[in-house]
Amino acid sequence: METKTKTILQIIAGIVFLAVVVIGLTIIHDKKTQVELLNSRNAGLNTTIRDRDSLVNEMTTTFDEIEKNLTFVREKRGQLTLATTEGNKTYKELLVEDIRLMNEMLVQSSKKIDELDKKLKASGFEIKSFKNKIAELNNNIIEQDNNIKQLTAELEKRDYKIAEMDNQITVMQTNISSKSDTISIKSQIIEEKDNELNKAYYVAGTKKELLEKGVIQREGGFLGLGKDKDLKDDPNEKYFSELDQRTTQSLPIHAKKAHLITEHPDSSYKFILENDQVAYIQIEDPSEFWKLSRYLVVETRK
Repeated sequence: METKTKTILQIIAGIVFLAVVVIGLTIIHDKKTQVELLNSRNAGLNTTIRDRDSLVNEMTTTFDEIEKNLTFVREKRGQLTLATTEGNKTYKELLVEDIRLMNEMLVQSSKKIDELDKKLKASGFEIKSFKNKIAELNNNIIEQDNNIKQLTAELEKRDYKIAEMDNQITVMQTNISSKSDTISIKSQIIEEKDNELNKAYYVAGTKKELLEKGVIQREGGFLGLGKDKDLKDDPNEKYFSELDQRTTQSLPIHAKKAHLITEHPDSSYKFILENDQVAYIQIEDPSEFWKLSRYLVVETRK
């Protein structure tokens, strides 16, 4: 009986031991599963943290680049605005190139912000400060873009005004050239007429020579006596020397005696004697001398 009881107790102890072992193994398995799950979650969390940190670093770096671009654009635009009064052609070419560069930088910055915005939304992270920063940078880009458009419009407007002024100058130059040509032609005509009006004709010779050349004619008198000598109505000009009333001050005679056939005020001239003969006639007052006749006929005696 005692042996049977001991056997039963051993069996019960073995069952209890097995139960304890099974329970222990079950607990250990559950713990291991929990640990593996925690490790998996921890790994996922670490990955998420790394992704977030990577995104934060990328966004921070990109923000710095965009801020530098916007600062460059603001400073460059300020320099261009201050210098737009120079009006230098070489400077204008540089100005256009700078505007093109600023536009490219703004376009690149805008693309980077769009990419960051998409990545931020795709990541599932709610980083309010970054969203606010993206919105702020977008506003800055829009503002700078509007400023550059205004600067470009002003440049185009100035170019239009310059082109318009060039056209006006061309028209004025054409008009001036035309008027100058007209004035030149009129001046030439006036000069020719003035030269024609100031032409005078001179001849000197004995009475016989003057009559034979058809310069003078006899008029008046009785039976050929006491006839006056006068300039013919249509004197033969080929025997005359042409001269300019404005520049002629004296005319050679070289005769023993001389007197004027044509009419000229006595106060406007005088004969100059040299070596007992009349050397030349001195015109003292040209306008007065030629006002009655533009022909000068001098009769001489050897």
